[in-house]
Amino acid sequence: MSSEDEELAWVSWFCCLKGNELFCEVDDDYIQDDFNLTGLRSMVPHYDYALDLILDTETDEVLNDEQQEIIESAAEVLYGLIHARYIITSRGLAAMLEKFENVEFGRCPRAFCQGQPVLPVGQSDVPRTFAVKLFCPKCQDIYHPRLSRHATVDGSYFGTTFPHMLLQTYPEYQPRVNTQTYTPRIFGFKIHPTSHEEALKAKQEAKMYRQRMLQMQVDKMGN
Repeated sequence: MSSEDEELAWVSWFCCLKGNELFCEVDDDYIQDDFNLTGLRSMVPHYDYALDLILDTETDEVLNDEQQEIIESAAEVLYGLIHARYIITSRGLAAMLEKFENVEFGRCPRAFCQGQPVLPVGQSDVPRTFAVKLFCPKCQDIYHPRLSRHATVDGSYFGTTFPHMLLQTYPEYQPRVNTQTYTPRIFGFKIHPTSHEEALKAKQEAKMYRQRMLQMQVDKMGN
């Protein structure tokens, strides 16, 4: 943190960092409730130090630069895991809905979805398993984030439940599912499903024919 950043609460500072645009700010009172953090102590090294940092709790202990870096890294992991729990609460869902309404998570890259806003989702609830993906409510599929700085964000910080919980809680935001798919055509005619296999087969047969002809020429020259 720079001297200017120190004026911000840690949570606000973290969410303002470039690359953390997908996160919402978790309320301090949620983080201060030990019940909400059940089981996280065993998952995060230097848990107490990390929690103190997140809550801006002042301590008398002086840490060197290396120790401070380790604690900051642990705080990021702890906040991510807390965030995954918070965003499926009523307050968390409301905070993420506002970001969804403002299209802060981006839009579906699929042409038939016509710019449908997307929601962050994890493919696993286990940390360090998959990076975050973006779920499109219209085509019901997931995509890699458009921005490279989001490609390393841990998917478990959003979890597998969040986008579906949000759309169940606010059903008016669920668009009609679009099952339309692109149909490949050549000169206006649909391509038969077996055409690719037939083309490969024909190409292989042509290759074998050329090899036979070449071998016959070699044999004639040998005679």
